[in-house]
Amino acid sequence: MRQLKALLLALSTVCSPLCAQTDTEVTIKHERSGAVEVIDLPEGMVLSSDSLLGDWMAKKYLYPDTTCVDPDVNPTFTTEEYQDRLKRLPVVMEMPHNEVVQKFIDQYSGRLRSSVAYMLGAGNFYVPIFEEALDFYGLPLELKYLPFIESALNPTAKSKAGAVGLWQFMLPTAKRYDLKVNSLVDERCHPYKATWAAVRYLRDLYRIFGDWSLVIAAYNCGPGNVNKAIHRAGGVKDYWTIYPYLPAETRGYVPAFIAANYIMNYYCEHNICPMKTLHPLTTDTLLVDRSLHMDQVVELCHIDKDALKALNPQYRTDIIPGNTEPQVLCLPAEALNTLIDLGDSIYNYRAEELFTRRDVVKMTETTETTTSSHQARTKSKRSSKSKKQGSKQVTVRSGDTLSDIARRNHTTVDKLRRLNGIKGSNIRAGKKIRVK
Repeated sequence: MRQLKALLLALSTVCSPLCAQTDTEVTIKHERSGAVEVIDLPEGMVLSSDSLLGDWMAKKYLYPDTTCVDPDVNPTFTTEEYQDRLKRLPVVMEMPHNEVVQKFIDQYSGRLRSSVAYMLGAGNFYVPIFEEALDFYGLPLELKYLPFIESALNPTAKSKAGAVGLWQFMLPTAKRYDLKVNSLVDERCHPYKATWAAVRYLRDLYRIFGDWSLVIAAYNCGPGNVNKAIHRAGGVKDYWTIYPYLPAETRGYVPAFIAANYIMNYYCEHNICPMKTLHPLTTDTLLVDRSLHMDQVVELCHIDKDALKALNPQYRTDIIPGNTEPQVLCLPAEALNTLIDLGDSIYNYRAEELFTRRDVVKMTETTETTTSSHQARTKSKRSSKSKKQGSKQVTVRSGDTLSDIARRNHTTVDKLRRLNGIKGSNIRAGKKIRVK
């Protein structure tokens, strides 16, 4: 099992930030009312397949099936055939058919055919991770298709709202489910950790709503929005009843999920051929407990930097911050053994050049600051010396009064009182007092 986890984790980045967008919404004319509705597409459905295929992992391990027959022909079927296929899916979740669901099936079987072919191939990297976590918590395995509509299986995908990773976690939810996010690490991009966090979140949402369609809606727009929609619908806890009261994208989210389940099971009927997958390289992981720079690994372990980043998408910069806490590093088996053999020497290699953040700094005073400081010290010394040179003390004789001492020393009683802090007229014989 450990070998499988390491292997799957190795294939962690199928695409870089995705660029070209196509359509971002669908228009639906409802059969009964004739009303026209515009629904926003989930972000995983607005991506260009060309951008998905441009990444190192995709270029290295995926290739098209050239034996596919009629790959550009999309047959047409009756409504009854679609209904029957959805009814025969081996699932526990409700998968009904209607005009909205059909519109999303048409998207996947038509405009998004190449993206479906890509996701069917890339699914070999990720679906086993999804299924393992879902099975562990006893959740429906059909939930494995949520990342297909969330991110199109891109571990580093970032939505316009700021959601990140395969499962499109927003930052507050990620923190709540123990995913670390800081300037150097973003575990929302870690396929294995993000998957287990997402499955726990789905489990908790089911404990709240008790209905999987509502759970999926809440996963997209948050439980608060779903609860508001339920109240506006008179307290009815049914997705298709609260449908009009949901945000525009969420109204298309459950239909898109149903359509994804359909197309991932019936792609052959639509002449969609999955991309072929090469046998991936053997990888393993180790814990790094000191800060390590990717260039140190690249140059001493002889691994391509794009490959290193692809195997470790959770690191936001070239620094693996092992000094903060132990960090997981995934490498091809041969490179990992080289790193172990290098021992401490890999951490020392070009360290002063690569790690430029200073731990301690000395302040350099400006000429103006230094001169002012020197002048202040000189003035203080002069003042102190002047005070010492100008002061004079005398010893009080027996029977002396302040008037006697003032007269002998050419001063006044008031000055004697100020200089010595004397309030009355009593003075003690033998005491020394200042006279100037």
